[in-house]
Amino acid sequence: MDIFHLLTLIGGMSLFLFGMSVMGQALERRAGGKLRSMIGKFTTGRLAGLLTGLGVTAVIQSSSATTVMVVGFVNSGLMSLKQAINVIMGANIGTTVTAWILSLSGIDSGNMFVRLLKPSAFTPVLALWGIILFNFCKGGKKRDTGMILLGFATLMFGMETMSGAVSGLGDIPAFQNLFLLFQNPVLGVAAGAILTAIIQSSSASVGILQILAVTGKVTYGAAVPIIMGQNIGTCVTAMLSAVGANKNAKRAALVHLSFNVIGSAVWLLVFYLVKVIFHPLLLDQPASLLGIAIAHSIFNVLCTMIMLPLSGLLEKLVTKLVPDTKKPEIFAELDERLLTTPPIALDRCRKVAADMAKTAVSSLKEGMDSLQNYSAELAESIRKKEEKTDHYEDILGTYLVKLSTRQVGESSSREAAKLLKVIGDYERISDHAVNLLEAAEELRYKELQFTETAKKELAVISLAVNEILDLSLTAFLQNDLEAAFLVEPLEQVIDELKEQMRTSHIMRMQQEECSIDAGFVWSDLLTDLERTSDHCSNIAGCVVDVAHRSMNFHESLRKLRNNNEEFKEKYQEYTQKYVLR
Repeated sequence: MDIFHLLTLIGGMSLFLFGMSVMGQALERRAGGKLRSMIGKFTTGRLAGLLTGLGVTAVIQSSSATTVMVVGFVNSGLMSLKQAINVIMGANIGTTVTAWILSLSGIDSGNMFVRLLKPSAFTPVLALWGIILFNFCKGGKKRDTGMILLGFATLMFGMETMSGAVSGLGDIPAFQNLFLLFQNPVLGVAAGAILTAIIQSSSASVGILQILAVTGKVTYGAAVPIIMGQNIGTCVTAMLSAVGANKNAKRAALVHLSFNVIGSAVWLLVFYLVKVIFHPLLLDQPASLLGIAIAHSIFNVLCTMIMLPLSGLLEKLVTKLVPDTKKPEIFAELDERLLTTPPIALDRCRKVAADMAKTAVSSLKEGMDSLQNYSAELAESIRKKEEKTDHYEDILGTYLVKLSTRQVGESSSREAAKLLKVIGDYERISDHAVNLLEAAEELRYKELQFTETAKKELAVISLAVNEILDLSLTAFLQNDLEAAFLVEPLEQVIDELKEQMRTSHIMRMQQEECSIDAGFVWSDLLTDLERTSDHCSNIAGCVVDVAHRSMNFHESLRKLRNNNEEFKEKYQEYTQKYVLR
């Protein structure tokens, strides 16, 4: 093996790792909805949690990514430690899928149909189809499918390149001695753990082991301990992700480490006893690609079999290792660990934005209520909700910008843009709630009064604003296009109500039925209510635009008003419903 073989090996390994990364990221984007659906089932029981971890890891091809995701869920309060244990155990089985796919490279047969199963036969076709989908299709899902195929083709090409480069290693005495050294199970476990910790992927390290097996010098006696060590090394990613997290998230990462260390220790002892007492001939046989995949799967299934019934004891162990403190547990609304899986991170953003929307709408309704039924408790509630929405806007804005820098699908990109727009509108609605409260306080402290006519008019516009808040909230939370459509005609009616009420109040001041000070407060109230309806219109417009794959709200609004008979009918209905007497 000369310098050129070494360079080929480095290039092949780089393509292999790059292809695995690209394929995994594209799989996450392509399976975003299904991924969220699978994650949503982890609360139904021990077996469901196990299958969820297995399924998610099989989809995204990375137990490390799944475990980091789980740590993020626990840190956000979305998953309990008990649920996390089951998902982590399932992830260890799910990660074996990659080894089975890579084992196809070892197919050797004279039968044409069997040879077609070998990646070198079908990978060029997948690469061609992938580049067609990626370059010539506009749909985000089709482009993601193209990236999956290209990533897989790159991965397999890298593997073929490495296999060719390492073929000469079998004749090098130093290489032979190296794997003779790994016949010592403890050294084999250490080697597997170190390699996996460096590249932070057990799937990739198992793939590299399969490639080295092509030389024919890697025996099962050396391969099995290395596989055990790889399960320990993959825990590094989760342990690093738990730094700075709350205690339950640290416990979840520690569960991953404890599960693999205990499982490896138990089966390493069994392996050592079998090797010493029975001297099975299989352990001295050269390992094949398929044999390594089988050994990897058997080991992970056996670890799960002995540890799943002991999950309660595992939970007690990590609870003792990371004890409770007197400080209350703090959950992160948006955990940056979830950014490793953008579909899950975006789903979390939706939930936080939904809470923000409900809080803002509630604060505005309380603000209107304070005009008639002011109390210190109500004032405190409004101000707390305004602070909460300010906080939500800050964290959501920052998080969504970070998420937008990740490779996300076209639909996810539009959804992120919608959320960025909407959170600004809901933050302003909560500001208007405080403005209404301050108006109520000014009326109270200055002992100002509106006339009975003004109070009746205020009740009419308040009902209209209450309805438009409910419609826009329903449109946002449920992506309800019918509710979104009803917002715009009602917003136009509220604009006209405001102008009528302003004119009426000017006439009352001219007739000295109302004071000038009360008139200033009245003008501010109308402005806040009218601008609230404007923000509701913006929110509904975003929902409509995203549904129609457009972000030109003003153009959509112009078409809606000018060319829609149904709009005119609804406008007339609202005009008759909200009439100033």
